Amino acid sequence: MTDNETKRPNDKAPDPDSAEHQLDAPDSPEGMAEENGEAAEAVPEDPIVLLEAQVADLKDQLLRALAEAENTRRRAEREHQDILRYGVTNLARDILAVADNLQRALDSVPEGARADNEVVASLATGVELTAKEFMSALERHGVEKVEPLGELFDHNKHQAMFEVEDTEQPAGTIVELLQPGYMLHDRLLRPAMVGVAKGDPRTPPEDVEHIDTTA
Repeated sequence: MTDNETKRPNDKAPDPDSAEHQLDAPDSPEGMAEENGEAAEAVPEDPIVLLEAQVADLKDQLLRALAEAENTRRRAEREHQDILRYGVTNLARDILAVADNLQRALDSVPEGARADNEVVASLATGVELTAKEFMSALERHGVEKVEPLGELFDHNKHQAMFEVEDTEQPAGTIVELLQPGYMLHDRLLRPAMVGVAKGDPRTPPEDVEHIDTTA
């Protein structure tokens, strides 16, 4: 029996399209590309890039912390300056009544009483010196008396108690002073109580605001 006769009739050459052949075949270009992509994704990130990102983040945090610390320092400095300038506000406001009473005592002395009575003259002189020294003490702490007679009414510093007609003064001019006001540096301690000129209602001035005397 020849070699050709020993071959089985069912033996065939392998089909290149069969599944078995595809399993044994070399990887296709598409499969190799996918494997290469997965390998690229698996490569760890450059440590230098990571360190640079961390440094940038820490630098940003440091700058923010420094800015917050500077803001806190400035705020504390402003509060300290305010305490130095305005720390006596409550005390100064409470003792303004003493200055009022000293002035009332002087105003209560009748005209000519000093010349007629040596005791009254001596007492009035003592009250004047006391009032002067008292005001000097207030001024050393930044308290200033506001006596705006003849000035235009300013609602930031004055309190209008009434309006006066036929004063021959421009509308809004302070023509009477009932009680002086006081400032502590640039802050109002107490408004001055005043009477203001009403002026001619037919020609109200444009630069004088309406004065509310009901306050």
